[in-house]
Amino acid sequence: MPFTRGKKPAVSAASRLPKLSSRANENQEEGSQVKRSSSPPTGAPKKRTAFIDITNAHKVGLSLPGRKKEATKKTVKKPAVASSSVSARNQKWPDIFKSFFFCLFQIPAEFDIDAENREDCVMCPEYAKDIFDYLKQREEKFVLQDYMPQQSSLNAEMRAILVDWLVEVQENFELYHETLYLAVKMTDHYLSKTSVHREMLQLVGSTAMLIASKFEERSPPCVDDFLYICDDAFKREELITMEGSILQTLGFDINIPISYRFLRRYAKCVNTGMDTLTLARYFCEMSLLEMDLVLERGSLLASACLLLALLTKDLGGWTPCLQFHSGYDLCDLSPVVRKLYFCLSAPLDERLKAIRNKYSHKVFFEVAKLPLVDLDVLENALLKKEKTEEPI
Repeated sequence: MPFTRGKKPAVSAASRLPKLSSRANENQEEGSQVKRSSSPPTGAPKKRTAFIDITNAHKVGLSLPGRKKEATKKTVKKPAVASSSVSARNQKWPDIFKSFFFCLFQIPAEFDIDAENREDCVMCPEYAKDIFDYLKQREEKFVLQDYMPQQSSLNAEMRAILVDWLVEVQENFELYHETLYLAVKMTDHYLSKTSVHREMLQLVGSTAMLIASKFEERSPPCVDDFLYICDDAFKREELITMEGSILQTLGFDINIPISYRFLRRYAKCVNTGMDTLTLARYFCEMSLLEMDLVLERGSLLASACLLLALLTKDLGGWTPCLQFHSGYDLCDLSPVVRKLYFCLSAPLDERLKAIRNKYSHKVFFEVAKLPLVDLDVLENALLKKEKTEEPI
């Protein structure tokens, strides 16, 4: 069960992955504070408003004895401005508004997935597509290569065990999924630049989860919680030192685009139900275990997971709306979808159960128990050409 932070639950130190259990809540009583009245005592002069003294919000005129008010205020004549500069300044604003409204209406009506959120300013419907286009451009900065040959004491299996353990940490701490994806991304980028001994791999993963929690969570777990989930194998100073090492290695640029955000965005293009979106999320989370899929961009991987989920649920294939917002067509997705399919259809590894157990629960619609789409159906869908291609 999830637990709150503050007190350590009982756990077996001999287990491979420390299990987390519920912790007792600590109730701390706050001392009562006496509220002082702002009204003056009887006979005391009335307090002045402080803002009148320090701002120009209110103009207070004081009549002092022996001093007369000035009848007229001295006016300063402004210099004449050339008519050409005035006209240029007047033409500047229409051009700005014109470009702004062009950005609003450049999306065709049939591809406008933010129309229902026009009245909700929190959803940023005016520039939601621009945000994800920007994130897609930032992906070029965070493209990874196969870094395992550079790691003398690590391999892909050790990395998969670490990711499987991080899934348990995310689930038991009740962290956002964005935190998990960002922690895995930071771990991969750090390992691609720094050689790490196998005994320090868990410290790298837990520290990356701590940094991701500070970046994504409203109330992140404390350092002692992460020391505990490592079964007290590391000291507080070591974790703090590793935190500084990761941040300096990544240049403090940890706003890495993750596939989970792209997946939620692209799912709006086809109005998928929660069960289909959860199935795509299951595929996307399983892809975190595979070293071969670490090399793929998050937007491309999210598109492949969504397409495989649509084919598994027999809800159609890649639509023009999905192609418009993602920028990928079937030719771009086919290699990644095939790679993802064979990873999911591989025999189960008994050491990697966290994700499958998580998505076998009723809360996640038991999507891990659903059979994959038949390979022949998948190949026919990937090789299918659109009869009428709409201009994008």
